[in-house]
Amino acid sequence: MEKICIDLKAEHDDLGNILSGLGEKQWRIITPFFDWTIKDQIRHLAYFDDRAALAAVDPVGFNRHLKEEIGSPEGLAEHIEKVVGDRSVVELSGWWEKKRSEMLNAFRNLNPKDRLPWYGPPMSALSFATARLMETWAHGQDVFDGLGQERIFTDRLRNIAHLGVTTFAWSYINRDLEVPQTQVRVELTAPSGEAWTWGPEDALERILGPAEDFCLVVVRRRHVDATGLKIVGDAARDWMLKAQCFAGPVVDGPEPG
Repeated sequence: MEKICIDLKAEHDDLGNILSGLGEKQWRIITPFFDWTIKDQIRHLAYFDDRAALAAVDPVGFNRHLKEEIGSPEGLAEHIEKVVGDRSVVELSGWWEKKRSEMLNAFRNLNPKDRLPWYGPPMSALSFATARLMETWAHGQDVFDGLGQERIFTDRLRNIAHLGVTTFAWSYINRDLEVPQTQVRVELTAPSGEAWTWGPEDALERILGPAEDFCLVVVRRRHVDATGLKIVGDAARDWMLKAQCFAGPVVDGPEPG
């Protein structure tokens, strides 16, 4: 758990450093994802980091939260408003820092195989922490996109790429579709130049290219045709059009370009 917590803290710190240089007006910039403002993005992260800490420390309490306070997407939205409220930028920044610290401390005390409840299927503690890293990185990308800034990618992306591969079946189950049986080989080039691979070496269907492009597709921030990925085979392309490595309702993602 220590390794994933180190990576997750680094993602927190990178995003926090960008936010610390923004003025009040910049927090109201609209980002491409759901037309959320930068402030909306951080409200979202702070709330779910708070809930993640609860799931890690008190799974029974989290399940009670699901039963008594949530019951529909509308119920979740209402609870976010109730818990987060309309905090000022300073208050929100401080609250998020507090909650992400609580979450990290809770994760460090877990066994990687401990099962934790969530809004989707229960996950191992390791997968849970990886999912929080993915969320932080994805919403961080929204901030970079909103600001029109280029991002420096790191090999921490391996966590997200692995999650993207292992949620192949989920991408179909979440859409109430039959899971394809076709084997797909994924060959990615890390920001450091290292080669990352998943799947059978003899698979006829393949996805090849930069790790950051694969990650941007599986978090639904880029259309596959707007990336440098090379797709070989119909099943591989179909997956990249449907890939979604996070729980919750289906997100179609952006159109090409």
